[in-house]
Amino acid sequence: MVSFATEQSQLTTGLSEADAARVLAALEFVRPVYSGQVLRTGQDALEFSQQVATVLAQLSSDADTRIAALLFELHVFDPKFLDTIEKHFGRETADFVGGIQRLMRLHEMTFAHREAGRTRDLPPGAAGQVEALRKMLLAMASDMRAVLVRLASRLTTLRFFAEHKLQDERTERYAHETFELYAPLANRLGIWQLKWELEDLSFRFMEPESYKLVARMLEEKRLEREAFVAQAIARLKSELAAAGIRAEVNGRPKHIYSIWSKMRGKSLEFSELYDVRAFRVIVDDVRTCYTVLGIVHNIWTPIPKEFDDYISRPKPNGYQSLHTVVVGDDGRALEVQVRTREMHHFAEYGVAAHWRYKESGGSTSQAKKYDEKIAWLRQLLAWKSEVVDSVVGPDDLQHEWVEKLKSATLDDHIYVLTPQARVIELPAGATPIDFAYHLHSDVGHRCRGARVDGVMVPLNTPLKNGQTVEIITAKGEQAASGAAGPSRDWLSPTYAASARTRSKIRAWFNAVEQQETLSAGRAIIEKTLQREGRTAVNLDELAHKLGFGKVEDLFLAVGKDQFSLRHVEQALHEEPPKEINPDDAVVARKSRASSVVQGAKSGVLVVGTEGLMTQLARCCKPAPPDSIVGFVTRGKGVSIHRANCKNFAEMMQHAPERVIACEWGTPGSETVYPVDIFVLAGDRQGLLRDISEIFLREKINVIGVSTQSAKGQARMGFTAEISSTAQLQKALSTIREVTGVYEARRQ
Repeated sequence: MVSFATEQSQLTTGLSEADAARVLAALEFVRPVYSGQVLRTGQDALEFSQQVATVLAQLSSDADTRIAALLFELHVFDPKFLDTIEKHFGRETADFVGGIQRLMRLHEMTFAHREAGRTRDLPPGAAGQVEALRKMLLAMASDMRAVLVRLASRLTTLRFFAEHKLQDERTERYAHETFELYAPLANRLGIWQLKWELEDLSFRFMEPESYKLVARMLEEKRLEREAFVAQAIARLKSELAAAGIRAEVNGRPKHIYSIWSKMRGKSLEFSELYDVRAFRVIVDDVRTCYTVLGIVHNIWTPIPKEFDDYISRPKPNGYQSLHTVVVGDDGRALEVQVRTREMHHFAEYGVAAHWRYKESGGSTSQAKKYDEKIAWLRQLLAWKSEVVDSVVGPDDLQHEWVEKLKSATLDDHIYVLTPQARVIELPAGATPIDFAYHLHSDVGHRCRGARVDGVMVPLNTPLKNGQTVEIITAKGEQAASGAAGPSRDWLSPTYAASARTRSKIRAWFNAVEQQETLSAGRAIIEKTLQREGRTAVNLDELAHKLGFGKVEDLFLAVGKDQFSLRHVEQALHEEPPKEINPDDAVVARKSRASSVVQGAKSGVLVVGTEGLMTQLARCCKPAPPDSIVGFVTRGKGVSIHRANCKNFAEMMQHAPERVIACEWGTPGSETVYPVDIFVLAGDRQGLLRDISEIFLREKINVIGVSTQSAKGQARMGFTAEISSTAQLQKALSTIREVTGVYEARRQ
């Protein structure tokens, strides 16, 4: 049983008298509330809070973090616990504890759904959801020190399960959640002291037989191994003393999960693992590290391929040390690690390592190193690729650290939950409208209301991290009749923060407007046919005769008032076309569509002239019903350009006398024209396939493709054969709705 004095000593180690008094005051405040109370995990409330605070004290955390660890379980016994904390400890402490509670709430939501059977442990294919949960856990913490408290809390619970030898479905689920979320977070934050123990305890409950196997193998040779390592340490200490080197030499702890991973991943026997027999040398400075390395290699024979210099080439997470494997006196391998004290503290405590030095004063050089660690933490928490270091004076170091730690949040995205506890990542400022369209375009179109954490809210309410969002959609007759649809108000940024959401809303309105235009055009054509007494005419043949690929294109052109009804009336009164010469029909029999690239007639009429050779310009690639104009070339007939072509504008300036008026005549019924299409999108697997499927669905033949990918963006160029620009516009509108597409346009 831990004595009262020892209990106080563990909680206040490393603190000033004033801070120690604050921590002990918090302990006395919660003692009468927690005494005799049991948490739902079966832990004694008072013991649990003290043990969490003790874990944080071992990380040399500040007094506020330890106080928050003592207070955060008050929510179980006091519904207004935040008001109580604010009254006795201040607003800042209440906000800190509130951040811890948000992290605890994440566990309650996801864990409750798993226990209810609505979701199971995430399979390997759901790695994206696990990563989203990790991001969400970080994003929900308004003060990043809350993450440290959450890690210490989970470690304390797993220690309790292990101490009482509990092994059931609940402990296994806790272990899976720890292994998926909390151990990786401890690793990312560089708190390896917690990371190793969280992994070992999770492994113990997830695979008890494998855990016992490794533990038994460690125990079987423990005395022999410890005797050998002790002998090797004594010999090295003697050599270091003779060389006048001050150093700490001690054995290295054995991490069961790490040993198991190496045995399984590298297919090694237990006896073949180098780090089972290992010790560590800690010295004062970097220069001495290399001196010690030389002495080690002089005593024992090194294995060259097993030497790693992480001092000159640190690991990406900042870890530094010299690792070498040598052949011991008994002919078996022995691993030795050499590092400075500062490197050792960083290796053990990661982002918490600065607290080990907070009272040392330090030099400006040391302060810079601290800030590099701070910048590294911000890089991890904000998931950025670039780090900007700032330098502060040693006196301001602790204050600067705490302020940076508080503000190191994921401020560019938020993470919310579906009612099934699926994590959804949205841009900051997102609303229920963004959430609905993220789920599915149809859900967004039919969205009529939203509940956030069970409460009805306006659709323009900004969402916050960790909230559960439920969308209410139009159903029954309203949805079946097509009355359901977005409001134009939703195009405002106050309703939709995501450009992707607004693009989907615009696409819906464009589709509705196109359908209305199509209906209006159909009605106008039908009235014209009635007036002319030609209601029996084949509409598809009439459309082809007027230069349209499909009758729908004719309806749209008429509905938009872009095509004169006089052309329709003239076409109705023209004589039937003459019989086609069989020799001229050979190409038509070979292929359904014939491209102007392959020599098909383009259907261009040069005003005032007959029989002139024409060719479509490659720079702008015109297609019906583009406005066109001709330019008389030397030896190649008339080059046909779009009226807004930049190349044509320059040619017209230099030789206006060679400009000639042109218009579209009647091309072949299946004539197609090449056009260039540009697509800009976020690079992802399957992007080209999704776009190609749209071309296939729209019956557009693609004759050329080029793609470039850089910095996560894909720039794609297509050369496609179309029968009209209306067909192209429909395809482009559909491509813009593809996930990840930012821009799709004709070049």
